Amino acid sequence: MRLAEVPDRDPALPAGRARPEPPKEGDYLQQIREKQKARRIYGILEQQFHGYYEEAARKHGRTGETMLQLLERRMDNVVFRAGFAKSRDMARQLVRHGHFTVNGKKVDIPSYRVSENDIVQVDPKSLEMTPFVIARAEAGERTVPAWLEVVPEQMRILVHSLPVRAQIDTQVQEQLIVEFYSK
Repeated sequence: MRLAEVPDRDPALPAGRARPEPPKEGDYLQQIREKQKARRIYGILEQQFHGYYEEAARKHGRTGETMLQLLERRMDNVVFRAGFAKSRDMARQLVRHGHFTVNGKKVDIPSYRVSENDIVQVDPKSLEMTPFVIARAEAGERTVPAWLEVVPEQMRILVHSLPVRAQIDTQVQEQLIVEFYSK
């Protein structure tokens, strides 16, 4: 059979019947996929993610933007965004192992929420560890969000302000997540 003779129908279907169209993505499917995508990006479990939504819903302002702001302010995310870790998983482990201080106090909770004017710094005892030596060498290669300032020589992160949606480059449609949870 030559290419021009290839039938335009599935041979398993009876004669005269075309292949059915694949189903369209419904609203629910789009919403749940967007929620799962955001959960995977930030690396958190369903219950904790739902907690962020609940907290954002209680606050004034747009719920989706507030939720993303809360997620961005997590300690593991700040360490990742500053370029001190290659991934959020690596950042989570570095935080969990107690390699960071916030305003001079040791923090080992990845979900710790930084505030405006906080100073996040690598513990002096950890400065010569391989991940931090690499981070200093690669300083400036990754774009740091405008709400953070990184001082690579001192392995310090200054939190200038709280993030706004325009500064969050996460490719998530937060409105779909809000619609999913508000049912």
